[in-house]
Amino acid sequence: MLEVSNLVVKYGNFMAVKGISFNVLEGEIFGLLGPNGAGKSSTLKSIMGLVEFEGEIKLLGRKIGVEERNLIGYVPEEFMLIDVLTPLEFFEFIASLRGMKNEERVTRLIYAFGLEKYANKPIASLSMGTKQKVAIIAALMHEPKLLILDEPLNGLDAKSSKILKELMKRHVERGGAVLFSTHIMEIAEKLCDRIAVINQGKIIAEGTVEELRRKAKVEGGLEDIFLKLTGEDEYIRGVINALSQ
Repeated sequence: MLEVSNLVVKYGNFMAVKGISFNVLEGEIFGLLGPNGAGKSSTLKSIMGLVEFEGEIKLLGRKIGVEERNLIGYVPEEFMLIDVLTPLEFFEFIASLRGMKNEERVTRLIYAFGLEKYANKPIASLSMGTKQKVAIIAALMHEPKLLILDEPLNGLDAKSSKILKELMKRHVERGGAVLFSTHIMEIAEKLCDRIAVINQGKIIAEGTVEELRRKAKVEGGLEDIFLKLTGEDEYIRGVINALSQ
């Protein structure tokens, strides 16, 4: 579904993403994991056309452009909302941009995420978790082929987090795909079919959890695998030893 080839993202003289390549297949949840500053968000923003990049990005075999990006539902790490609007007004605005007429789906999503009592309040007055729900509904409302979710569980209550995870699973069961970035290793381990670990702008490992476990040569879960692959396990041992003295 999504093909990223030799992607490079620069901010001035700083190279945030250093020629990475990966594919996201139909029917899978693909995790993009890495430490802070590794290049995850820059990678996702490049797919959405929010930053300049070098390399090639294709969606459904076509070079990505405005038409292809209309097939994507995107939840950024930082909110991209219009604070002076209410959630309902914001959804109407998004629907008009996308030429949508399926009001019933928006109503169902509002109910699913418990947004009814906030639907007519200014977005600026909402809590972080409620704003996150608005961003998620805006991404889901047009039933996109590809979901790109950058830390989508931030601020969500347990019920909404569970609902989103179930919707992600159903989305791929119907032939869609999800590109998913998170710091919560337990969730990534349970949800993702394949994972790419990015560190200092480069993909250092890619595969299923079991394939990554063999590469890292550890017996633990994804957290242990991730820390070993990124070299942060040694730092943690040093810190703990120093604090224990």
